[in-house]
Amino acid sequence: MSHADILRANDARFLDAVADLSPADWLGPSLCTEWSNHEVLAHLVIGCSAPVRGITAGVIRQWSFDRENTRTAKSLAADRSPEELLGDYRGLINRPTGIGKVFPRSLLLGDHVVHELDILFALDRASSIPAGILVKVLNTQVGLPNPFVPAYFTARGLQLRATDVRWAHGRSGPEVHGPAAAFTSVLAGRPR
Repeated sequence: MSHADILRANDARFLDAVADLSPADWLGPSLCTEWSNHEVLAHLVIGCSAPVRGITAGVIRQWSFDRENTRTAKSLAADRSPEELLGDYRGLINRPTGIGKVFPRSLLLGDHVVHELDILFALDRASSIPAGILVKVLNTQVGLPNPFVPAYFTARGLQLRATDVRWAHGRSGPEVHGPAAAFTSVLAGRPR
């Protein structure tokens, strides 16, 4: 299965995982700093569709990728309901546009998984992310420096051992044990 196929299948599964969220759930805070669950969903839609030039111009105007990212997510969430955004996302899974066409699939998969966990963990829900997806994301997180995710540097000097899937990283330093989804979230800079 190609990276694109894996990403598409995971995105479809995500839509099923959040289909029963209530309006109050969408308004609640996510684990992604300063964003509601609704705004996280808007960010995912933007990541599949925003024009590369538009993103670049916004980053230059804001002098910060993070500020532009937050501005666009909050703006889209203010304009579109969670139901509308879920429909948008469903339509983009098979036909991404803009940055969604050019961004590496392995990094998009990690972004989508981390943001799913931002929503689910904030709502105290269990993850339905398959073990194989979590392992792919963890391997990318610790194996590739990424300016948006601190995992590569956070994992250095630690022995990480997943308790629920076959995944380990590091050969020296303190041992840390935990579920793969929790590692994925914490390595992305989340509190859980």
